[in-house]
Amino acid sequence: MPELPEVETVARDLRPRLVGAEIVGVRSSWARTLRNVDAESFAAAVTGRTIEAVGRRAKLLVVELSGGLGLTIHLKMTGQLFVVGSGARDDPYVRLVLELAGDRELRFRDIRKFGKVGLYERDPRTGELVIERGGAGVFAATGPEPLDEAFTLRDFRRRLRARRGRLKPLLLDQSFLAGVGNIYADEALWAARLHPLRPAASLRPGDEKRLYDAIRRVLSEAVERRGSSIDDYTAPDGDGAMQERLQVYQRTGEPCPRCGRPIRRIVVGGRSTHFCSWCQRLRAAERKAVGSLLRAASQNGRTSSERTQRAAATRRDAARAAMTAPPAPTPGAA
Repeated sequence: MPELPEVETVARDLRPRLVGAEIVGVRSSWARTLRNVDAESFAAAVTGRTIEAVGRRAKLLVVELSGGLGLTIHLKMTGQLFVVGSGARDDPYVRLVLELAGDRELRFRDIRKFGKVGLYERDPRTGELVIERGGAGVFAATGPEPLDEAFTLRDFRRRLRARRGRLKPLLLDQSFLAGVGNIYADEALWAARLHPLRPAASLRPGDEKRLYDAIRRVLSEAVERRGSSIDDYTAPDGDGAMQERLQVYQRTGEPCPRCGRPIRRIVVGGRSTHFCSWCQRLRAAERKAVGSLLRAASQNGRTSSERTQRAAATRRDAARAAMTAPPAPTPGAA
C-alpha cells in the first residue's frame, strides 16, 4: 500500500495538472469506490466546481474543491491516478472518472477495487474537512506528520513515552504517526539499529533520537526518489526509484549492508517484517519474551519476492500503456 512518500509524489505530480481545472462531469463504474456517498449525489456535488489545491494527509490524497468541499483518495493496494485526454481508450480497471474542462479526465484506476474516494465538507470555522456538518474532522484521529517542521524530537519523545507497545506495530499505527507503513518502518528501524519487537518503553534518550532522525531521513529520501515502485504503485510522471535504495525491506536472506549477516523476516501483526538480528539485536530478556516469533524467522524467500516484483512491473507498464493508447476505432468506421 502506498505510504507517505508515494502519496506525496502522486500529489506533486497531479498538482500542476489539476489546480484550476473545472469538473464538468463524472463517470463511475464501481459504486463501492465512493466511501460515503452514492454515485448520483457525488456527481451532483462536484460537477461545476473548480479544483483549488491538491495535497496529502497521512496516506490519503486531499483534493480541495471550490465551495468548501474536499475529496480524499485512498489508493489502497492497486489504486493509480492518471490525467488523460478525454479520447483515451477505455480501460476496464478504471473505477471513477472526473471529466475536466478542456477535454481532459482524471481517471482512478484500481484493479483490486479496494481504493476509496470520500466527499466531505470543510468546516468554515476550523478549515478542516469534517465527516458531517458540526462533527469530527476526517483526520481527527490521525497522528502528526513526521516531516512537518513543527514535529520536533520533543514531540516524538512525548508521544513515544506515552506508549507501551512494540516498535514495529507502533510505527504502523496512524494515530501515532501519519503516513509510515511497512516499508519505511522496517527501513527506519534498521537505520536506527532498533529491533522491530523492542518495547517502546525500553528506549533510552539516545535510542529515541536515532529513531526520530532515521524516520525523517528515510522518508525524506523516499520523497526525493519518488517513492518505492515495488508493487502496483506508480505516479502520473512515472515510477519511483527508492526501491533500489532499500536496505532490508523484501531482502530476506541477503547480507546486511552493515554487518554482512543475513536479513531475516518475521510476521508481526500480519505484516512481513525485515531486520538484521545482529545489528538490531534484542536484550536476552526481550528475546525470551518473543522467542516463538524469532524462532519462526526466515532467511529465505528472495526468489519469490523477485517474481512478485517482475509481475508488478508488468502491471505498471500495462497501466501506463492503457492510459496513453489512442481510442479503439469505432466498429464499421471507414
